[in-house]
Amino acid sequence: MTILETLAEHIAATRYDELPLEAVDWARTAILDTVGVTLAGAGEPCAAIVAGVIGSGGGACLIFGSDRRATPLDAALINGTAAHALDFDDVSNSMGGHPSAPLVPALFALGEVLDSSGQDFVSAYVAGFETETRIARGVNFHHYEKGWHPTATLGVFGAAAACCRLMRLDAARAATALAIAASLAAGIKANFGTMTQPLHVGHTARDGLFAALLARDGFTANAGALEHQQGFLEVFNGAGSYDAARIVADWGRPWDIVSPGLGIKQHPCCGSTHPAVDALLALRREHGLPADRIERIDSWTHPRRLAHTNRPDPQSGLDAKFSVQYCLARAVLEGQIVLEDFEGERFRDADARTLMRRIHAAPHPDMGPDSAEHLGAEVRVTLRDGQVLTQRIGAALGRGPDNPLPQQVLLGKFRNCAARALPEAKVAQLQDLLLRLEEQPSVRTVAAAARRPR
Repeated sequence: MTILETLAEHIAATRYDELPLEAVDWARTAILDTVGVTLAGAGEPCAAIVAGVIGSGGGACLIFGSDRRATPLDAALINGTAAHALDFDDVSNSMGGHPSAPLVPALFALGEVLDSSGQDFVSAYVAGFETETRIARGVNFHHYEKGWHPTATLGVFGAAAACCRLMRLDAARAATALAIAASLAAGIKANFGTMTQPLHVGHTARDGLFAALLARDGFTANAGALEHQQGFLEVFNGAGSYDAARIVADWGRPWDIVSPGLGIKQHPCCGSTHPAVDALLALRREHGLPADRIERIDSWTHPRRLAHTNRPDPQSGLDAKFSVQYCLARAVLEGQIVLEDFEGERFRDADARTLMRRIHAAPHPDMGPDSAEHLGAEVRVTLRDGQVLTQRIGAALGRGPDNPLPQQVLLGKFRNCAARALPEAKVAQLQDLLLRLEEQPSVRTVAAAARRPR
């Protein structure tokens, strides 16, 4: 069998009652977090522009945080764009990107049409997560470093797989959907820090759903689209830079969402800035760090992370999300980073700009390309009196099951995000439904709770 046919066999065989409890728990957590950040992103200009261009044709599927509806494909596109609009969505070490934003909007759009149960939603999510991260294991980190946006280029396979599982397509049709998805994969990191980055994710959710619907109705594609001499692996990565065997090995043993697992963000900015931010916040808690006492801040991260976060002069709120200098300045000045730090002209704040001139980012000398600390950072603060303070961490809080966000932090993030689009009573109702997602007979009920009253 081809790679995609092998994956498709596993996708079609995924059953809720065979999933370990840990996989269900993490899936529920990821879905809750993704719905929250989607609601927070629903009012962002990028999501509004996409919705405006599509128009108000109506349909069966909710545009989250509104009272409007759209066709399944359009809803997946709009909600997918909103899910990544704030760069606050979860992350995967295997994927080198954001695993849930491509999956959840596509599944809600399809789930509303099918009137799917919460259990089917969860099992479809896990199948999609496993698919995108298995392919990622075969192509990263070369794929990531080459400039592809894995959330998009790999997430489209996950979205297609999840939708195939939700529709209960057989393995042959699931393989076709994945092959179609191989031709729809796109997204380059050159557009990070612009509206086009979340658009990548909107199209990924839409195209994964689109591929599954086409396959359901008999569309054709080459099941060898990954390993073909002009297929995905050769074209996107190139000879000698991928390991096809890693893609098909050990499906679900363990499930990737369990180990190495999922990372939930506590800061609303690029995850590659988080370890340096956490290191600096630790120093601030211990030493206070008034800005006027700081002579210089040195930030060292893995070169893979620094490539897109060394932005000493961000020119927009979106750009500032990828500026380790700006994020560190905000951490010093306020002791936290919040959504409002990236709104309007906040990125031009004079105090932050003054401090940013004293912040210097560089690759960590001990963190080479193959370093196990590629998620870590070290920060050194030199004070005006000559005192030098240093902090080094291996990974940011929330970056995986071994260092999860505390439950109260996770739920606080959800409520803060959802409250940007919904009244308090609706937020509480939605949170309760999502915390008991696998008990819900219909995801329509869950989606309805994400509707903003007129």
